[in-house]
This record gives sequence, C-alpha cells and structure tokens, in this order.
Amino acid sequence: MAEIILTTHQKGGVGKSTLTLNLVSNLRQNAKVCIVDMDMQGSLLNIRELSDVPIFSADKLKEVIKSDYDFIFIDIPPYLSEKITELCDVVDVIIIPTKVGVLDLLAIKSTINTVKDSKAEKKAIIVFNMIKPNTTLTEEIKDQLKEYNVKVSKNMISDLVVFSRSVLLNGVEENNKAQKQIDNLTKEILTLSIN
Repeated sequence: MAEIILTTHQKGGVGKSTLTLNLVSNLRQNAKVCIVDMDMQGSLLNIRELSDVPIFSADKLKEVIKSDYDFIFIDIPPYLSEKITELCDVVDVIIIPTKVGVLDLLAIKSTINTVKDSKAEKKAIIVFNMIKPNTTLTEEIKDQLKEYNVKVSKNMISDLVVFSRSVLLNGVEENNKAQKQIDNLTKEILTLSIN
C-alpha cells in the first residue's frame, strides 16, 4: 500500500508544486513514485511530458491509490475546501510549505485549523520554503508558529534559482547545496511517514 503525502497551504505562491516535484524527483530512483495534481491551474500537469515521474490529474486519484506505487504525492490548490479535509483523513503525511512573511503566517492559520479538524494533526509538518539568507524573520515566525502545536521541520529550503529551474530539469541534482536540503527534508518526511 502506498504512502500518501499531501502538500497543502491555502496561500498561493509558497512553492507547493516545486517542493512536491523536488521531493518526488529525489525518491524516483529508489521507489515507485507519482504525483496527482489536484490544482485546477495544473502547473505540474503542464510539465508532465518533461518529467521523469508520472503526473496524473485529479480524476485519476482513486485509480492511482489502488495501484502499486510506493509513494503518491498530492499537490492541491491554494484554497481550502471539503476535499482537503477528506484527503487529510487518508494521507500519511501532510506537508505545509510556507514562506517567511507576515501574510504567510496569517494564512497558515486556516490551513492548520483544517488539518486539526481531520485525523491528521500528528502527520503534519510545516516546512519553511524559499528562505532568504541572513534574516531574523525566520526565527520570529518560528516562534509565532509554536502556538499552533504543529511540527516545524528542522530543514529549510533556501530561495535558490535552481529550485525554480528544477521543474524543467527533474530535480536539483546538479546543485550540491539544493540537493542536500532536499535530501535532508526527504529523510525527515520519510521518518514522519513511518512513525
């Protein structure tokens, strides 16, 4: 049975699709992986011909779940719906990527509340994404997030150009710094999935 990993945040522009693609690309050589793109924008569906991993549309979700994949990553749109609550009840891990900003902090509250209304609270992890170097804001936002009682990843993803390009290159393998960040985050998410 596949491990199902959901990437969600009600705010757009936090890097859900790019992070999902990089995590899947990181696993593709050692596991049978795929992505289900549930976002009507279809960012990942638009690049499926360029991808080394299968990318399916939302209408294929039930079929994909019954298949023999080791990991199924689900990328969902930047708004909350009943579908998200339903998905939270059946997934193994919920990744909540967020940028470091006041508006991102305000928006994440609704996402966390949706997760807490499901059976998935202990499966959720907040990942700081597109982090700018040399700023104290990251620590300030981390402190603010403590009140939500949701695990915050110890691994952060930097705001490197290679991550933007990675959607065309099937990952960040050519960049050691970016690859190390994705490797560490992948290990953390897999550990969360197993427990």
